[in-house]
Amino acid sequence: MSGTGNGNGPLKADRRYAAQRAPSQSSGGSGRRPAKTANRASPRRPRRNPIMALLVGFVRLIWRMIWGIGWRVGFVFAMILGGAVLYFYVQLPPVDDLLDGRARGSVTMLDRNDKVFAWRGETFGGQITADTVSPDLLHAVVATEDKRFYSHFGISPRGIASAIRINLSEGRGPLSGNGGSTITQQVAKLLCLGTPYNTTDWKSEAAYEEDCRSGGILRKLKEIPYAMAMEAKYSKAEILTIYFNRAYLGAGARGFEAAAQRYFGKSANEVGPAEAAMLAGLLKAPSKYAPTNSLKRAQDRGAVVLGLMEEQGYLTPAQVDDAKANPARLSAAAETKSGGFFADWVMDSAPAFLTSETTEDVVVRSTLDPALQKAAEQALTYVFENKVSDGSTAQAAIVVMSADGAVRAMVGGRQTEAPGSFNRATQAKRQTGSAFKPFVYAAALDLGYSPADYVEDTPLTINIPGSGPWTPENYDRTFKGMMTLTQALEESRNIPAVRISEAVGREAVRAVANNFGIQSDLAAGPALALGASESTLLEMTGAYAGILNGGSSVTPYGVNDLRVKGDDESLMGVSGGIGERVISEQAARYLTYMMAQVVQSGTGARAKLDGREAAGKTGTTTAGRDAWFIGFTADYVTGVWMGYDDNTPLKGVTGGGLPAEIWHEVMVRVEDGLPVTPLPMDVPEPKLPPGADVQPEYQPDALSGDVLIERMPAPQDNIDPVERVLRNLLGISDN
Repeated sequence: MSGTGNGNGPLKADRRYAAQRAPSQSSGGSGRRPAKTANRASPRRPRRNPIMALLVGFVRLIWRMIWGIGWRVGFVFAMILGGAVLYFYVQLPPVDDLLDGRARGSVTMLDRNDKVFAWRGETFGGQITADTVSPDLLHAVVATEDKRFYSHFGISPRGIASAIRINLSEGRGPLSGNGGSTITQQVAKLLCLGTPYNTTDWKSEAAYEEDCRSGGILRKLKEIPYAMAMEAKYSKAEILTIYFNRAYLGAGARGFEAAAQRYFGKSANEVGPAEAAMLAGLLKAPSKYAPTNSLKRAQDRGAVVLGLMEEQGYLTPAQVDDAKANPARLSAAAETKSGGFFADWVMDSAPAFLTSETTEDVVVRSTLDPALQKAAEQALTYVFENKVSDGSTAQAAIVVMSADGAVRAMVGGRQTEAPGSFNRATQAKRQTGSAFKPFVYAAALDLGYSPADYVEDTPLTINIPGSGPWTPENYDRTFKGMMTLTQALEESRNIPAVRISEAVGREAVRAVANNFGIQSDLAAGPALALGASESTLLEMTGAYAGILNGGSSVTPYGVNDLRVKGDDESLMGVSGGIGERVISEQAARYLTYMMAQVVQSGTGARAKLDGREAAGKTGTTTAGRDAWFIGFTADYVTGVWMGYDDNTPLKGVTGGGLPAEIWHEVMVRVEDGLPVTPLPMDVPEPKLPPGADVQPEYQPDALSGDVLIERMPAPQDNIDPVERVLRNLLGISDN
């Protein structure tokens, strides 16, 4: 209750509500300040940590700076990248211009049966596209090289990051080893980022390609816009087409079509899963995984690719099991690996602009006989495996040819080696030793001597001006006195050969040897007769072919026909053959008889063939550094050389030993199935030896001017040998 009339203020009890009324009074515009109690009742704002505030402000400042700079840098980078992509885009040519990037052509060699046996250079099997290639091959390549090929835009950041991680984990640099390259980037490398090959900037094509494949940050940075430009310019199928045609796949095969033909003898559109996997596996390391180097290694790599194809759904487990159970195998031509040395010789002997420097794809029809080549290789292997001590590094070479000089087989060393390896049949010039002696006797027989004429095997010393006395010795260091020319050659006596050479004149001997095809420099002194000069096995075998064919020279050859692939016009025909006559046919037939005695009962007896006539001559050089046997049947001439590449002396080996045995093994295989044909030879009429009371007579050598040689007994017509030589040189008839 309250009173109103007495003027007293509000009751004390009313003050309890003053605080509650204050807000309403304030809102009523009384102008009073709110009670302090009201401020105390409001929530208190927390005070900010000045250090934290400073840190947050700093971070915000840095972020604003990064963002401000970053988007500008990104914009500039995008502009540069776009410009680079556009630059490469406008330079990229049509796809068809990029499929065959070889600077030079190839040489495909056919044997005498028109079967391929060797390739040289980089072969290009013809254009093949992503649409025509075997689906198995297309899937194998994508599964192996770039499983995200159809989803990326030329580069794969995920692949690059994975490659960097692998490289770092294996202790390499981030860009060393795995590159994480897409197929498009690999094509960019194959195109050398648009830089064409020229001889000014690179010493060779090999140096050019090595530079194109080199890594490094700068090249990688250039590779990225180039790959992106390709993705913009070409379709995925076109990029694969370039890849299929330009990738190197070992053994000189450029492109999958060439590789399929090289290894399997079929087109790339015919290969199955196993063959496709092997071909795709070559991309990692073409030379290492080439099946011609190691078929097992190539098959193992193919099995890995098959696993990737299954993992990515391109093959079913059953297809993979079948492919692994029946792995890819080489074609017969690729598997033999025969004739490599012969192919190298053809490349070297034919004009370079048609072979090693050709800009076209060339096909050579050669003289090689695959059966004879196999026979020569098997014979050499047999002898070394069964008659040569294990671990021996001695080498050997074989040449088989027809009487007209057509080379049918050539083995340039014990092992099959890479193209361009040292060919001991054509490149090794070695002393010929007694294998040279037939040319000494050929000169004498051509001047009218008979195999039945006699010569002395007695001590002989010749005074050589400027060098002093020279005394030749026989191999056995004994002397047998008077003997026929046939016996002297049969037993390979040195002194009789020197006497004959000095009697007919060294120039006559040298002329016969040169005209038969020995082009090497021949010794000027009397040691000429003993084979002091050097020659190659090919030259010597060709010279012996001249004896077999009746006395005419031959030029060894290996090419029957050469033409551009697909053309009907021949660019080159037979590159050699029979030349001019060197000695008379009668002299050749007599010499064949003498050499037949060498095989029948002389130093070459180990070369004797059962039921078939053969003739030949052994040769062993000073200290046994070289051992030769060269001989022939009525069908073929075969030469064998044996020695060390570093001229180390052979131990216990003479021409009548292992070389004769190799020759025998070759000819047994070569002649197998051929009809027996007698040698073209004449047996001389026998003669009585000169009387025992005949004493040696001395006179100057009318031709050489050397001091006093011992004259041999006169031949059957009693004309002095020196006089015979003079008459021959002056064209005076014996009548």
